[in-house]
Amino acid sequence: MNERIQEKLSILADAAKYDVSCSSSGGKRKNENKGLGNAEGMGICHSYTEDGRCVSLLKILLTNHCIFDCAYCVSRRSNDVKRAAFTVDEVVDLTINFYRRNYIEGLFLSSGIFSSPDYTMERLVRIVRKLRTEHNFNGYIHVKTIPGASEELIAEAAMYADRLSVNIELPSELALQTLAPEKNYAEILTPMAQIRDGIRQNKEEKALFKKVPQFATAGQSTQLIVGASGETDLQIIQLSDGLYKGYGLKRVYYSGYIPITDDARLPQITQPPVIREHRLYQTDWLMRFYGFEANEILDPLHPHLDLEIDPKLAWALRNRHVFPVDINAAPLEMILRIPGVGARSAHRIVAARRFGPLTEADLHKFGVVLKRAKYFLVCRSQQRPALGELDEQTVRRQILFGGKSVRSALVTQQLDLFGAVA
Repeated sequence: MNERIQEKLSILADAAKYDVSCSSSGGKRKNENKGLGNAEGMGICHSYTEDGRCVSLLKILLTNHCIFDCAYCVSRRSNDVKRAAFTVDEVVDLTINFYRRNYIEGLFLSSGIFSSPDYTMERLVRIVRKLRTEHNFNGYIHVKTIPGASEELIAEAAMYADRLSVNIELPSELALQTLAPEKNYAEILTPMAQIRDGIRQNKEEKALFKKVPQFATAGQSTQLIVGASGETDLQIIQLSDGLYKGYGLKRVYYSGYIPITDDARLPQITQPPVIREHRLYQTDWLMRFYGFEANEILDPLHPHLDLEIDPKLAWALRNRHVFPVDINAAPLEMILRIPGVGARSAHRIVAARRFGPLTEADLHKFGVVLKRAKYFLVCRSQQRPALGELDEQTVRRQILFGGKSVRSALVTQQLDLFGAVA
């Protein structure tokens, strides 16, 4: 690799690190014609597949030149950073050469917007088209589509890329107008709707015809920045819920705002809100895999996620009246809501209890985190007091700090009510 390409790679790979929406979950492109790569059953971008494998991709920007001046973006027009741009052939050659050296298993390609959205999008399309048609590359490809680009270019990108994504960037139109006044929600949501409709049409055509061109077979995703504006966690998860239901997204990614400027429009923080970002991902998981609705997890009285405990435990503590749950009789939907019981463990419980009543020893074998779950369930020959009889702080302290059992805490609380000294 010559020095010029190496310098570009250093600049544009570093600039790409701020984009986190690069999972390949769901990609199924097969290698059936002795080409390069294979995306079937694989994930990309230092992510983990279902069988636990860690996989990687070449994650770069085509360029960090940008005509926009978004306050939160390191590549914004007014920022004094070193600029670079790859040619179409350079990105293609890097991808092929890195793959042959077993450095990567696919490509995540994004870009700043130089000249115009269509000008940039056309070059992204040329890259993926050349990889697929000229080099017979069958590895995973994720392309970041450019808001404002033409429908024809986005549709062509979907023919060659496994996943497309359009960054919604901020959790509200007001925040976008304040921090990125040259952008608007309409230009972001329009391509999202186009991709959604194209995926639906492609599925319908596959049911009727034997050979149908590919169209974003791994779906679409988006990313929003958390902490750059003043939205509550309730507003953020309501937005995510709407995107999942209205646009069929595979993932919404949350990126904690990284302070990169002293712009007065941005919060003056010293480090990104990592814990808040983590709690939002946990909330997202509850909505996607545990049957929770957004308005159950948070509401106007509780608009912010608890940073001390995970959102599932927080929900359980606010709804103590429904616990403990009998794992030998309760429906799957309720077992999924027990803190410390994962989705896989819940299905194992439902399958195993058909053969006999389960004990705590059985639950441990199924991967249940008993240190937390034991306060919210009952099993064979075991009874616990209703958590509704305890105040939230008592249960919370018991789970976080241990000490006396819930039963002892109940007795202590009852004695305190009568002025007794324990």
